[in-house]
Parts: sequence; C-alpha cells; structure tokens
Amino acid sequence: MEPQLQQKAERLLQLMSSYGRVAVAFSGGVDSALVAKAAVLACGDRAVAVTGVSPSLASGELELATSVAAELGIRHEVVRTDEFAEPGYQANAGNRCYYCKTELYTELAAVRDRLGVDVICNGANLDDQGDHRPGMRAAQEHHVRSPLIEAGFNKADVRALAKAWNVPVWDKPASPCLSSRIAYGVEVTPERVRRVDAAELFLREALGLRELRVRLEQNELARIEVPLSAIEPLAQPEIRNQVTAEFRRLGFRYVTLDLEGFRSGSLNAALPMVTLEISRPATGAASS
Repeated sequence: MEPQLQQKAERLLQLMSSYGRVAVAFSGGVDSALVAKAAVLACGDRAVAVTGVSPSLASGELELATSVAAELGIRHEVVRTDEFAEPGYQANAGNRCYYCKTELYTELAAVRDRLGVDVICNGANLDDQGDHRPGMRAAQEHHVRSPLIEAGFNKADVRALAKAWNVPVWDKPASPCLSSRIAYGVEVTPERVRRVDAAELFLREALGLRELRVRLEQNELARIEVPLSAIEPLAQPEIRNQVTAEFRRLGFRYVTLDLEGFRSGSLNAALPMVTLEISRPATGAASS
C-alpha cells in the first residue's frame, strides 16, 4: 500500500475508533462497504450496518448488501423508509435527495437506542462534494458523520483501500437509487421506479452489461445509456426490436438510445452545479 494511502487508512481507523458505538448507513456499495470494514476493524461488535429499504432500491441490492455485510463480519439491520409519502420527494425537483436522506436519517435516529449506537455515519467521499448532492445537507442537519471525507478520501482512494482490504465490492459500479433515473420535474412514483428497474434488468440479461442506465424523461420516454462499445450491438435490428417491444410492454411510450453513452449523473446536467463544504467535526464528537 502506498504511504499516503496508508496514512489515510490509519486516520480512518482512528476516526472510527473515536466514534464509539457506530451505525453505518449501508447500501452495499464500495463507499459504505469500506466504512463498514473500517468500523469492524476499529469498533468490533460495537458497529452495525443499516440498510434503508423502499421501492427506490434496485432489484438485488438488498440481497447484495446482506451478503457483503456477512462477509465483512458486521451486524446488519434493515429499516423501512417511506420517502414516497413526502410531497417534496414525489415532486422530484433538484432537491429530491434531500427528502430521501432526511427520511433515512430520521429513521436511523429513531432506532438508535435499539441499535445501541452513539454515532451514525455515511459513505460520502471528497468527490461527492463536487457533484449535486442535496442529501449531504440532510446529513449535516442530522449530525451524521462522513469519515471518508474527514480522513481525506476521494473515490480513487476508496477503491484502492477497499481492494487492499479485500472488500468484496471494491470494483462494483455505482448503483444509485432508482429514483435518480427519473428526470427532474417528472413525478417519482413507485410504479415508475418499478418500470425502470424491470427495464434495466431486461437490458442486463439481453446485453450482459454491468453498467447501464434507463432514464425516464418527460412523456414516458425511456433514454437508454450503455457504454459506447455496446451502442452498435444494441442498435442491431434483432436486439433493437426486442428492446422496443419489451419497453413498450412495460409502459414506456418512446424508446431512445443515447449516442453519448453511459455516464453517471447525466440528469444533473440540467441543474446548476452545487458544491457543499462538509465540516470536519473534532475527533470524538458524537452525533445527537
């Protein structure tokens, strides 16, 4: 391990140890999995991973989170969240994630005594500060710690340390919630996210891809993003006709193929960039 990464790893473990009894908001992705691994190393059985479950969670993600938690050796709990009941979330303006994270952190705070923890933390890293992440404001409001940010980790650092620590999902592609596929201004509903989920599952089976997105735009238009290398195969008549027929069956009115290819967060291009500076609490400060 490179000396700089080793120093960051030591800082991360010191931070986690200072938290005492800790709950990790755990999606099963590489960021939260690395924090969970650090929690196990630093806190032992005083650590717990907690996964929020709602219709916005893609198929297979809960099962993966359960499996990863077991492999990491951390206690795993599930809480049900109801962000779809919040009008601000359904409206799907640029601050939708704020309502989602507010609901999650509120639920985690409500069960904190039952879980037996002092601090709640998430898997945000430094690169998240340069993207449109209104959920980070919710974290601040609920005194949720971001140990990866506090220890100076960017995304490349996260993957490098996760690989060095044998975290099983170190190379897992990002898998944001299904609601992130719905264009801003289009109402988010359980039916729409289920449709997007079914469409992405179909494409994965048809094309064997790890990374893709089905974006739901205005007028029930499905915009498919796949890696550039997959555009030509997907456009072949036989595959194209299968995809179009399945998407129409699922309820999409139009089906398009994005010639720019897959890119994470493409819907954020419609929004002004927001940079949120995350404060770094003094070591040992507990959430409340």
